[in-house]
Amino acid sequence: MDSRYYPKHECGVFAIYGHPDAARLTYYGLYALQHRGQESAGIVSATEANSEFKIHKGMGLVSQVFTEGELKHIEGTRAIGHVRYSTTGSSNLKNAQPLVVDCAIGQIAVAHNGNLVNASLLRDELESYGSIFQTTSDSEIILHLMARNKEGSPAQALSRVLGAYSIVLMGENEIVGARDPFGFRPLCIGKKDDAYVLSSETCALDLIHADFVRDVEPGEMVIIDDKGLRSIRRETPMERQAFCIFEYVYFARPDSLLNGVNVSSARVRMGMELARLHPVEADIIVPVPDSGNYAALGFSEESGIPYEMAFVRNHYMGRTFLQPSPLIRDINVRVKLNLIKTAVKGKRVVVVDDSIVRGTTARARVVNLREAGAKEVHIRVSCPPHRNPCHYGIDFPSREELLANQMTMEEIAKYLGADSLGYLTTDALVRACALPPERFCMACFNGDYPIRQPGLSDKLALERRPLKGKPLVAVDEVTQRLLL
Repeated sequence: MDSRYYPKHECGVFAIYGHPDAARLTYYGLYALQHRGQESAGIVSATEANSEFKIHKGMGLVSQVFTEGELKHIEGTRAIGHVRYSTTGSSNLKNAQPLVVDCAIGQIAVAHNGNLVNASLLRDELESYGSIFQTTSDSEIILHLMARNKEGSPAQALSRVLGAYSIVLMGENEIVGARDPFGFRPLCIGKKDDAYVLSSETCALDLIHADFVRDVEPGEMVIIDDKGLRSIRRETPMERQAFCIFEYVYFARPDSLLNGVNVSSARVRMGMELARLHPVEADIIVPVPDSGNYAALGFSEESGIPYEMAFVRNHYMGRTFLQPSPLIRDINVRVKLNLIKTAVKGKRVVVVDDSIVRGTTARARVVNLREAGAKEVHIRVSCPPHRNPCHYGIDFPSREELLANQMTMEEIAKYLGADSLGYLTTDALVRACALPPERFCMACFNGDYPIRQPGLSDKLALERRPLKGKPLVAVDEVTQRLLL
């Protein structure tokens, strides 16, 4: 993966209802989901029904944002939490989640994973009705839609939004979890004693010793209160689903289950498929840690070529920082991954990476291997070439900046300085994930977007629509046209 342009993780959400140590368990849940967002973290909690919400959030890692004193301050019996990477909205404290409002229907807190494609249209509409936004995050739109509805219905509010959302909400008496009708982003249900848990990934359930119950289904909303858990589902399910297949490739933790499939097992199968598609004579298989580890294991198992951890990752460097000097950029690459030179000297090396976005760091790694005396360097990538940006919560570069959109495979291999290059195909990737292809969104690879981006015509249609006489939460013709 190109460290200058790692795709930013979509975010992670966690919630628990009915446990005396809800805030602390949410803290540990966010710890387990830290890989999904490292810009900010936050927790909102409450105790009795209608009691005042307690909130703490800040910029940085979970361990940096919360101290023992702050956890004591937000003790409660229900809580929601969030770790964030900015996709829509800039990276600053005002956009850190959960977001909280106190309005006519009471207190509401929201934590959102994903990206709304009709956010700007809805924001313009809400502002025309007098709504005042405090952040630049699209997640605040959901709060305003609820606040303007007399019942504060999350179902009605979510009927207006389009795009990717796995969301947890906390109200005066309940916690709500919901996934968009296409199911772009993961969200699961767990149980710890008598308390219910919602989490982006099952790895967070494992950490707090909660039992996995099931995934929240695409288009489903679950409501948890003192009566237990109940579910609201769409009357007419979508004809297709669109779970982000890149969750299996890169985002999710290897120990998580997604749609009943273990992520590490899927990645091993990706490597095996890659070895069948692009066999090569070599001496060692070297993963790019940590995301390439399991695919490299699969490649090694299928090919019979020994597996060697020749790159050593520094786990304490934090976020990659960019400097204009070529020397400093090269040092940054080596800070994150350093090479065991004796492991590669005089050898034919296969480097297995999860993806190549711009190619800057992949190219630097090939240079390092050549300098260390590698006889040959072959690059194998455990996903298809990225040719399209993502509209649903992954901050890929623009189409013009994606390497595979600018060069042929031969040109990419030459640019990287590799002796050969091989990518996984979409068919092979789907086989590795062990689910039917109609379950996935693969738009970043094949350009098949389940929901299109709003255009100028949609904006003009909204501007021409009268401001009065139409319920704000109705699904209007502008929104409908955004579905393909």
